[in-house]
Amino acid sequence: MTDPTPQTAELVLAGGEHVPGLLREVEALLGQEAISWGEPVGPHGEQTISAGGKRLRPLLLLLVAGPPAGPEGSARLVHGAAAIELIHSATLVHDDVLDNAALRRGRPTVFATAGPEMATSTGDLLFARAFSLVTSVDDLLAVQELSEACSALVRGELLQREDAWNTAVTVDRYLERCRLKTAALFEAACAIGADAGGLDPEPLRDFGRRIGLAFQLLDDVLDVSGPPERTGKPRGTDLLDGTVTLPLILAAERDPSIAAIDLRSVTGAEAAAELCDRIEVTGALEESRARALEMVAEAKDSLPADLDADRRRALELVADGVVARYS
Repeated sequence: MTDPTPQTAELVLAGGEHVPGLLREVEALLGQEAISWGEPVGPHGEQTISAGGKRLRPLLLLLVAGPPAGPEGSARLVHGAAAIELIHSATLVHDDVLDNAALRRGRPTVFATAGPEMATSTGDLLFARAFSLVTSVDDLLAVQELSEACSALVRGELLQREDAWNTAVTVDRYLERCRLKTAALFEAACAIGADAGGLDPEPLRDFGRRIGLAFQLLDDVLDVSGPPERTGKPRGTDLLDGTVTLPLILAAERDPSIAAIDLRSVTGAEAAAELCDRIEVTGALEESRARALEMVAEAKDSLPADLDADRRRALELVADGVVARYS
């Protein structure tokens, strides 16, 4: 089982006595999935899943849902949570192919160890198994939510590719990309959990969207600020990939010399680090953090007034934990 960080461990405890057991079942199901695929793609799928992560999206689903109603309710939650994690893992594997990424979470990527074809196949398998899990418990709402989230992921990736190397990208365009590529899966986790827990999905979906946006903004800040030993990848990786994020957009608005840079000319770790330093000097990182903190506050305010105290506290801790992850 993935070892939780201190922040995640606090969330698990705050979610109620049922949450640790359900998370163990999610990990067991993910492990069972990984070892069942066989050669040649199975070991790479297992490598991806065993790399860990905070399991934030599955945990969010479980916290929104609250205590399950009997064995069938438990199975629905566990399969939905595992499916969310499989889809998230699939997106990472495919992103590594598109970005020619050698490292992920400080480990060699499937792309680096087995090539683009095997990495693409591994991601495809993770996507397919996610839908197999939710259909096996007849959770049609989860099928719909995950289908829409996957469609959003594709649209977001296409927008990001279209925006590559373009320092004139607007903040609104960037935020829409973040909503599609990152927040959509947070929304789906909250909607699936809300439906399973007998809640109106829409307010919880709004909570997930805001948390997902803040998560991505802070992740993009961390790409510029580093350090590599914390992020598991070189500082300025997004810049080297031509991915235009909020810190660069804001820095270009403040410093015409940054706006005039041809990102294709930024090659190598040293050049990327130098541009990161220039971005930081403009104050763009502080403004990006401030916008993310505002989204977190809005997320907490968006929680339904009639939400029970335990779930409210747990979800507020999720919101605060997104910020703590990048402190």
